[in-house]
Amino acid sequence: MNFFFRHRLTGLPVLALLITAAGCSSADDSARAAVPSPGTKVAELCRNLDKVLPAKVDGQGRRDPEPASALTAGWGNAAIILRCGVERPAKMSDPEADGVEVDGVGWLLEKQSDGSFRFTTTLRKAYVEVSIPKDRTGDGMAPLVDLAPAIKKAIPEGIAD
Repeated sequence: MNFFFRHRLTGLPVLALLITAAGCSSADDSARAAVPSPGTKVAELCRNLDKVLPAKVDGQGRRDPEPASALTAGWGNAAIILRCGVERPAKMSDPEADGVEVDGVGWLLEKQSDGSFRFTTTLRKAYVEVSIPKDRTGDGMAPLVDLAPAIKKAIPEGIAD
């Protein structure tokens, strides 16, 4: 295994209601992730992936981001976020791009400006992106190791359409 390491309202009572509602919102502490919009074939693969994703990744329990979707998943408070059906990253055309293979799944590795990492599957019928926050990057490839069996089961090898 290699390690390299998304009605108009006025008045004071309304403002008080909005502040109270915001304070009670369950979305306040939830991670957010943009939901991809893939074609029908890829969306079906992604729904299949969602059914086989592990309950824990890198020791973190599943905690999906908002808005809820079968195309996104998350684990832990410093959310490890998975998005299935993303567009092919432009960086994949760069012959100097960093890549890694983890338990039979190839990944494009992109370090982000905030110190986090984004990994995107390569040579699969759907692009699956996994974002790992910088406070979890010390764990190396552990999240990818945990996700590899599900990806191999649900997303066939090949080139995404």
